[in-house]
Amino acid sequence: MSFELTAETILLILMGVAVGALLMYLKSLLTIRKHKKELNEYKAHLERQMKITDAGNATLVKELEKTKKENENLRISVKTLGQKPGRAELRLLNIYDTALRKMMSQAPGFSSAWENSLQEAERDYEANETGLKSIVGRVFGSSTSVTSDNSDIHKLEHKR
Repeated sequence: MSFELTAETILLILMGVAVGALLMYLKSLLTIRKHKKELNEYKAHLERQMKITDAGNATLVKELEKTKKENENLRISVKTLGQKPGRAELRLLNIYDTALRKMMSQAPGFSSAWENSLQEAERDYEANETGLKSIVGRVFGSSTSVTSDNSDIHKLEHKR
């Protein structure tokens, strides 16, 4: 089979190339259109997401500010409550308690006598608190000598 290059053959080849180029151009236009549409969808989705995130961040910022204000108010309240009458004495009492416990661990001769008197004082205080000692005292009378300070305390307890 022989192939001759004539004007008609060259024209057919050029027509084929032109049709191929035209089809390729149309396909690329459709692909570009599809990609532009997809890009616009992504942009819209990103915009929605950014609005949602911005609203969430604004809410978090408001909540953070509110929490900071509450924290500051609570800090001021704690400071104010710490300055109420009797608080300084409680603070000093806690400091003394800590110091005594440290001293007991460092001075062995002092600790046993102190611990015994502390336990006895705690038992007396608990007995007074429950009212058992005052009831026994009322029924049987006080067996120990009562000083004026103790009598004032007993009078206050009996008034309760």
